[in-house]
Amino acid sequence: MGRIHVLDAHIANQIAAGEVVERPSSVVKELVENAIDAGSTRIDIQVEEGGIQLIRVTDNGSGIEADDCERAFLRHATSKISTGKDLFRIRSLGFRGEALPSIAAVSRLECVSSSKDNGLGRRIVIEGGSIKAAEDVPAQKGTDFIVKDLFYNTPARLKYMKTIQTELGHISDYVYRIALAYPDIAFSLAHNGSSLLRTLGNGDTLQVIAAVYGTSVARGMIGVNGENADYVLSGYISKPEITRASRSAVSLIVNGRYIRNYAVTQSIVQAYHTLLPIHRFPVAVLNIRMDPSLLDVNVHPSKLEVRFSKESELLKFIEHELAGKLKKQALIPEVSKPAVRSPVIQEQLELYRHTDIPSAGLSRAADAELPKSDPPRTDDQLKSEPPKAADRREIHNGFETTYRAQPSGEGLRRPQAEHSKKPEFSDEQLKPLYVPIDEPAAASVRQHFPKLYPIGQMRGTYIIAQNEDGLFLIDQHAAHERINYEYYYGMFGNPAAASQDLLVPIPLEFTPSDAAVIREKLYVFEQAGVYLEPFGGNTFIVRSCPHWMPSGQEKEIIEEMVEWVLAEKKSLDIAKIREKAAILCSCKASIRANENLSMLEIESLLARLASCRNPYTCPHGRPIVISFSNYELEKMFKRVM
Repeated sequence: MGRIHVLDAHIANQIAAGEVVERPSSVVKELVENAIDAGSTRIDIQVEEGGIQLIRVTDNGSGIEADDCERAFLRHATSKISTGKDLFRIRSLGFRGEALPSIAAVSRLECVSSSKDNGLGRRIVIEGGSIKAAEDVPAQKGTDFIVKDLFYNTPARLKYMKTIQTELGHISDYVYRIALAYPDIAFSLAHNGSSLLRTLGNGDTLQVIAAVYGTSVARGMIGVNGENADYVLSGYISKPEITRASRSAVSLIVNGRYIRNYAVTQSIVQAYHTLLPIHRFPVAVLNIRMDPSLLDVNVHPSKLEVRFSKESELLKFIEHELAGKLKKQALIPEVSKPAVRSPVIQEQLELYRHTDIPSAGLSRAADAELPKSDPPRTDDQLKSEPPKAADRREIHNGFETTYRAQPSGEGLRRPQAEHSKKPEFSDEQLKPLYVPIDEPAAASVRQHFPKLYPIGQMRGTYIIAQNEDGLFLIDQHAAHERINYEYYYGMFGNPAAASQDLLVPIPLEFTPSDAAVIREKLYVFEQAGVYLEPFGGNTFIVRSCPHWMPSGQEKEIIEEMVEWVLAEKKSLDIAKIREKAAILCSCKASIRANENLSMLEIESLLARLASCRNPYTCPHGRPIVISFSNYELEKMFKRVM
């Protein structure tokens, strides 16, 4: 007698359930996607005990024909595809025909569905894959699935379920994503009778973002849209000050299907180049439309993973569109009290829907009455302008020091010298402040970066400035670091031309294994303008390096570059090495905290910052400027209530 036999249908369904129904969230996903494919405009989801005890999904879609109710629970029964060609042009969310029989095989399931408005429908009850009842019942148009006691007949699967909160987290995460993908559908999610999500279904994605992440996040989103011959991109990305500790807040929707794709997510992060702090990630909801023939959704049972036929083109398109949108924004964070997060949105919210969000705070008619600061004076004006009576001003090495006499009536206060001590900055340290401004680039940035009039300095660390919109604080180290970064990044673009021999070569010693790697990678350093030569044993010497490297910091910078090269296990990216070197040089050459600046130095620093291509964050992603709007200041002093 042969040993090969055909498995019983019940066992086959349980095996399929192991692939399709991994946990309660898998059941929610399959039932909700079927409801969407049925054209529903409202989908209500109720779960109890993390979905183990009860999952109920009710919709108002087209329903299931009475004759099809039993057939829908047969394996490979589907209305979504009919021929092999359909697999290459999938336009629906569910198409395999395995979901319903797999769910029914490991639960006690009840389905009531009606495809007509005559008040009649069909009810079917299945336990462990066996039909227990099938009858006509009163029903509204749509479908109501009730799944009880999930995995009751597969105790091994039930044993490995996580805690209720963990399973509920998976369910809510999926429902949040699908609600973001379909803002025109009203979703509700409740657990043990408590509401977790409710959307309006009015087609407003920002309203859904507010329901999921809170209104403060929704107000900080930037609208994006773009298209080319293959793709259409739309959605929202967060300003750089709104971040998360992981990539979990990035939602990708491709042809209406929520997916996970590391490469696409990474292209979104790359678009924020130097705008995000290390290990922080944006909030994003991106909807990508493409011809179904460019997409293979049949590579994984859960259909969360897809394959793109033109992935590299898609990644470049996304990064280019998002980076271009971010460059057009005024990315100065405004200081305000955090809003109270509410997961349930009961009313329409006034959110920004224009892609260009105002640069600084809330403008008010009363702001026009506020006195405006005088614009910064030029060097010639400072030298030619006569000092005020009883004032004494000195000009020393191009920097102004003014000693102001106190008006009569302030005799109790001792006269104070403003910026009486000039900081000890070297010419090399201040050089990037005085390089010629790239006027075309500066003109583009000034459309969004506000004009700032300096007031003074706080603790030798923060520059205080103002304009008609409010008060601004500038981190002087971060600002100088950004200026230096763009300066050095440009210099590293042609490092060989600026390379010069050192009077005293710099020796570097490594382990035997590291030295062997470095001998093979000498060309990498040459492309960065650094020329290493073997000097016997495991020692190398630096013969020449770019003359614009921070004086006295050459050895430390080159040693860091060596560490980067040694750490790269895969093919080396010369552009990344140059960028890291530019960041390191900018940090070493920048002014520090607790260093006093003269007013001329402050004005020069702000002028150079305004000419940067990205004046909002330092190369490490920390903010440079934060603002206090006039409205917020008046609220603090109770001028407005």
